[in-house]
Amino acid sequence: MGLLSGKVALITGGSRGIGEALVKAMAAEGADIAFTYHSSEESANRVASEAAQGQQKVMAYKSDAADYAQAEELVKTVMSEFGRIDVLINNAGITKDTLMLRMGEEQWDKVMEVNLKSVFNLTKHALRPMLKQRAGSIINMSSVVGVFGNAGQANYAASKAGIIGFSKSIAKEVGSRGIRCNAVAPGFIETDMTHSLSEEQQKAYIANIPLKRLGTGKDIADTCIYLGSDMSTYVTGQVISVCGGLNT
Repeated sequence: MGLLSGKVALITGGSRGIGEALVKAMAAEGADIAFTYHSSEESANRVASEAAQGQQKVMAYKSDAADYAQAEELVKTVMSEFGRIDVLINNAGITKDTLMLRMGEEQWDKVMEVNLKSVFNLTKHALRPMLKQRAGSIINMSSVVGVFGNAGQANYAASKAGIIGFSKSIAKEVGSRGIRCNAVAPGFIETDMTHSLSEEQQKAYIANIPLKRLGTGKDIADTCIYLGSDMSTYVTGQVISVCGGLNT
C-alpha cells in the first residue's frame, strides 16, 4: 500500500520538470492523478503513460490554469471522471526575468497571472468539493525567491511571495473543515532551465548551497507526498523550504 492509496491528486503544470516528477512519484505512491498541460500534448501523453504503471488512473488535460473559466471547467471534469479531489498541487508557473528598469508591463502581468492568479483559480474551484468531503490538502508551489527575493526577478519573487500569504490565509479559513493548505519553496532544482546554465554558473549556484548540490524533482515530490498523505494531518499554514539549506 502506498502513502497516497485511495486518493485523487490534481496537479497543474504536470508535463515537465517538477510537475512531471510530481505526477510520477505520486502515482507510484498509489494516487490516481489528473494533471494539466498548456501546450505539449505529446509530452503530456508520455508522462501519463509512464506514470500509470500500476492500477492507477492517470489522465492529462489541456487547460490554462491562469484562465478562471477553464479552471472551473477542469475541476468539474475531474470530479466527473474521478469522483473526488483529495490533493490539489498548484504547480504551474513561468519566469520572465529582467531588471526592474527594463521590465515591461506585460512581463509583470503575465508572471502574476500564471503564477499567482492560477493558484486563486484552482483553489477557488477545488475548495467546494473539498468542503463537501470535509477533507483535502492544498499544496502551493512557491520558491525560496519568494522568501528572500532575487535581483532581476521582482515579478517572479512577488508572485511567489503572494503564494505564501495566500496559503497561510486559506489555511486559517478552511482548517476547521479538515482542509489543509501549505506552501513548498524549492531552491535551485535541476530542470531544463538549470541544464542550460554553463558549468561555471552551476558551480556558482552550488557554492551557496550548504548541501553542495542542486535539488531534484524527486526532492520536491517527496515533500509533496508527505503533505498530501495522512502523515501530515496536523501540518497546515506552513512554508517548507526544499533548498539544500540555501534559505538558512
